[in-house]
Amino acid sequence: MAKGFDQKKKEAFAGQMVSALNGMALGLMTSVGHKTGLFDVMAGLPPSTSGQLAQAAELNERYVREWLGAMVAGRIIEYEPAGGTYRLPPEHAASLTRAAGPDNLSVFAQDLALLGTVEERIVKCFRKGGGVPYSAYRGFQELQAQESGQVLDATLLQATIPLVPGLVKRLQAGIDVADVGCGQGHAINLMAKAFPQSKFSGFDFSAEGIAAARREAAAQGLSNARFEVKDVATLATPRRFDLITAFDAIHDQAHPTQVLKAISRALRPHGTFLMVDVAASSNLADNLEHPLAPSLYTFSCLHCMTVSLAQGGEGLGAMWGEQKARQMLAEAGFARVEVKQIPGDVLNSYYIATKG
Repeated sequence: MAKGFDQKKKEAFAGQMVSALNGMALGLMTSVGHKTGLFDVMAGLPPSTSGQLAQAAELNERYVREWLGAMVAGRIIEYEPAGGTYRLPPEHAASLTRAAGPDNLSVFAQDLALLGTVEERIVKCFRKGGGVPYSAYRGFQELQAQESGQVLDATLLQATIPLVPGLVKRLQAGIDVADVGCGQGHAINLMAKAFPQSKFSGFDFSAEGIAAARREAAAQGLSNARFEVKDVATLATPRRFDLITAFDAIHDQAHPTQVLKAISRALRPHGTFLMVDVAASSNLADNLEHPLAPSLYTFSCLHCMTVSLAQGGEGLGAMWGEQKARQMLAEAGFARVEVKQIPGDVLNSYYIATKG
């Protein structure tokens, strides 16, 4: 044993690793609970047996029972041995069910299973460089739509847009708006429905995402929303838009420097760029107390950074941070950048950038 070896430190770290392993396992089982609807069903039931839960959820009892074992051991679900009944406390349901809206954390647990499917390819990149392409993440569009949708529904019109002084009135009067990296276009469609006098354009390089965006717009009868498959780094529409938005999209771009410059050129002289992105510092030491730092660095390594590098990009990553963001926005031509927060949102910062 090495000189000065601290046995208590060793034991404490071993305990930390056990907690991490249990956390990863519970994360996967939380994803299962979300996908099967078990959390939603349990939230509406009194204490019930595994058989009663399986019947109510229309699931196989044996699988439900084993899942319940993990949930009880993980202190997520309560168990009464005498009656063999299980209960999801309402205080826990407030973070696990679809009814919780943006507070539903179980939806994010699905990312763990998805990232696990590319682990071997990521390991190869550690050895040889390069990246894992976006196409390797099957179902990513759907997951992102679920995660962002519950947040956008709750905050976009009520909290995010009002962060920009006078923007609501301008949208009501009628302006030209674009969303870059729009995914399945839910943000555009929400705004287009709320502000029929304005015109909205969504751009994304995913044909699958754009197709879903067009379907949603058609289903809602939105004539003021259009979508285009486009690499936003090639956006060539000088002084066309009064407002451009980007919702957690810039850090994923292969060439974010080019994208920000293209956005700057596409804005009219008094236009606004509203960029929502991960709330973090560019300095690792400053992120150590961030409640989501381990998850965010992991998601960055296993997705955000690598999909950029797969395209020969900059590999900016999710944790590029406010200092780097301000620097890149200034280099793109934005003279004024204000960073705001929305109470209760620990994940994002809201950048309001203008050229004048």
